[in-house]
Amino acid sequence: MTIHAFTDGASRGNPGDSGIGVILKNEKGSVLTSVFGYIGQATNNVAEYTALIACLRLAQTKDCGNLVVHSDSELLVRQMEGRYKVKEPRLKKFVEEAHAIIGSARFECKFRHITREYNKEADRLANLGIDTKKPIHI
Repeated sequence: MTIHAFTDGASRGNPGDSGIGVILKNEKGSVLTSVFGYIGQATNNVAEYTALIACLRLAQTKDCGNLVVHSDSELLVRQMEGRYKVKEPRLKKFVEEAHAIIGSARFECKFRHITREYNKEADRLANLGIDTKKPIHI
């Protein structure tokens, strides 16, 4: 089964209070599951990568043969595709962790950059994480 994942990280300040949102949908667009949570003080890029790691771990719990990760973070998508270099040490660790999860997963993984307009649901969840201060354990 192909799963379409929509991920987003939000920060109020950079760094500032941060949250993540992840939605997994089937091929017909029906929501399989979604998660949101508060990750504390972080930069926007750290929030984006934290959402990606949560997404990958969540996808591992599903019957997924192909995972398509949709993100409005051009930096994250291009770095995960290897098109942009990862210079910041903390982000390098996230990229390595994401590639390790993908390497051990039962699914193929592709990344798609989308505009914010098409990522409103994940953005709403990321902001809900900040608003509720609900911790997420990934």
